[in-house]
Amino acid sequence: MANYKALKIFTGNANEQLAKEIVEYLGEKVSAASVKTFSDGEISVGIEESVRGADTFVIQPICTPVNDSLMELLIMIDALRRASANRVTAVIPYYGYARQDRKAKARDPITAKLVANLITAAGASRVMSMDFHAGQIQGFFDIPVDHLKGEPILAEYFLNKQIEDIVVVSPDLGGVTRARTLAERLHAPLAIIDKRRPRPNVAQIMNIIGDVEGKTVVMVDDIIDTAGTITMGAQALVDKGAKEVYACCIHPVLSGPAIERLAQSVIKEVVVTNTIPLSKDKQLDKIKVLSTAPLIGEAIIRIHADLSISEIFN
Repeated sequence: MANYKALKIFTGNANEQLAKEIVEYLGEKVSAASVKTFSDGEISVGIEESVRGADTFVIQPICTPVNDSLMELLIMIDALRRASANRVTAVIPYYGYARQDRKAKARDPITAKLVANLITAAGASRVMSMDFHAGQIQGFFDIPVDHLKGEPILAEYFLNKQIEDIVVVSPDLGGVTRARTLAERLHAPLAIIDKRRPRPNVAQIMNIIGDVEGKTVVMVDDIIDTAGTITMGAQALVDKGAKEVYACCIHPVLSGPAIERLAQSVIKEVVVTNTIPLSKDKQLDKIKVLSTAPLIGEAIIRIHADLSISEIFN
């Protein structure tokens, strides 16, 4: 019985630094496990301490290398379940494969649901994630999901900067709810970029809805991937008279030409969180990284103690 409520926190290789920050916040340590590969690339996982009856958490974003990160997560969950852990919570700061969340055209897969099925089949008892690409992904799981929001972290940063004449801009119609939430926290008006996307990773700016002339703009999105949308949007806002442009997101995927585009853009600062680690070649001077460790750590405490998580955001 002594081990029934033991708290054990494991991590794969996807974001070890975030895991270390989370356990420091909790006053714990990362539990012992080895996550390696065989010579042919197969992933080998070893849980190196007893987890029988324990409350276990696996911290692993599904980020680059995406397929390895996903398989590490699934295999660690399976290993913990087979080792008789009382509960296995998959802590997925960035939920990859989420951008295909519906059939937009004939014969499309729904990868967000497929990954949810895999995580459930592996043996996860519950899932914790931050800012799903679409909120309805919570419903793809048949196990409890704790969906954390990153807007309070971004809002606190911009409130501390005490920027005057600020307006929050959504880079597309799909992100209006997220932008409105941030605008309310900053007590700022909202503007919207009406964007058309003829094919994936290609954006075309159409119209700007709202007043941005002479104002400091904060563009917010959940993901910055190739940075085409955000840099084109920033240029369009400056062309419409915006004084300066900040960009922010929760998940800095930053693939392909993203870093070059951001470096050459009119954006003054790009504010991101550490749900995805930034390699050295992606650490631009204009990129500011905020930590999600206190938020995720607090959520882990509350899950472990069977307390409300929604109260964190009240």
